[in-house]
Amino acid sequence: MRKISVLIPCYNEEENVVPISKAVIDVLEKELPEYDYELVFIDNDSKDRTRSLIRGLCSQNPKIKAIFNARNFGQFNSPYYGMLQVTGDCVIEMVADFQDPVELIPQYVRAWEEGYKIVIGIKTSSKENPVMYWLRSCYYKMIKKFSDVEQIEHFTGSGLYDRDFIEVLRKLDDPTPFLRGIVAELGYKRKEIPYEQPQRRAGHTKNNFFSLLDAAMLSITSYTKTGLRMATIFGSICSATSILVAFVYLVMKLIWWERFPAGMAPMLIGMCFLGSVQIFFIGLVGEYILSINQRVMHRPLVIEEERINFAPEGKKETEDTEK
Repeated sequence: MRKISVLIPCYNEEENVVPISKAVIDVLEKELPEYDYELVFIDNDSKDRTRSLIRGLCSQNPKIKAIFNARNFGQFNSPYYGMLQVTGDCVIEMVADFQDPVELIPQYVRAWEEGYKIVIGIKTSSKENPVMYWLRSCYYKMIKKFSDVEQIEHFTGSGLYDRDFIEVLRKLDDPTPFLRGIVAELGYKRKEIPYEQPQRRAGHTKNNFFSLLDAAMLSITSYTKTGLRMATIFGSICSATSILVAFVYLVMKLIWWERFPAGMAPMLIGMCFLGSVQIFFIGLVGEYILSINQRVMHRPLVIEEERINFAPEGKKETEDTEK
């Protein structure tokens, strides 16, 4: 009997962890009874009752497992690490707030049975704030246009990943992984399943301006050279223009020495413009350097504080050998 792992990253989701576990298990047991399963929560240091509720779920059902991180390691590292810890023949990643519909699970598995090693959900529409959805669309189109790799629009990371692809992720050994880009760049032939993203079942989104900015900067610095190319090209254009303007001013001043006051306004405007351009591109280059620095330090993806219902290492190795 093959085994399906369902991974649910969570952070302060006390209102959703119990309902999502029930919904996922109902789908697995009723629509996919021919498969064994495990449901794995990886908690990113929640401050509410999320962990106590997960402990209760684990005590009631040994197929429900948990990994508790020592602190919040971010929205990318935690689920990526969780994917490397599951034991199934495939892993399905879903968020805890029901914005990845559980009804997609059988569709993912049927496509997997057809031979696809990667099956992903693609948002065709969303019941979230229409302004946010429009901004996300603009962002995806910009990244897709500028990236060296054909990026996937409206792909949040939710989907099914075969064990073979998980082994690819394991070999990458990337301390700052961006799964959406990795799937586009290194993934096997995939199947895309469209869906409408529903609203959160309960609670509030944990994404804020800074977390969204982190996601945008990680994708830009990991998969585009556009920022650095813009700095080089625009800097060259500004330098050439400045030299030309300075030469014209010099000639005009020499010809009309008494009648041509250079004035302070053009100088101030030019200095302020060039200064703002320099600051912008220095900040952009800093983002690239920060990304390089994080990879060079090579820190672990997460540090575990506790795990529940996982077999001891020795027992797991024995089971794997027997299989």
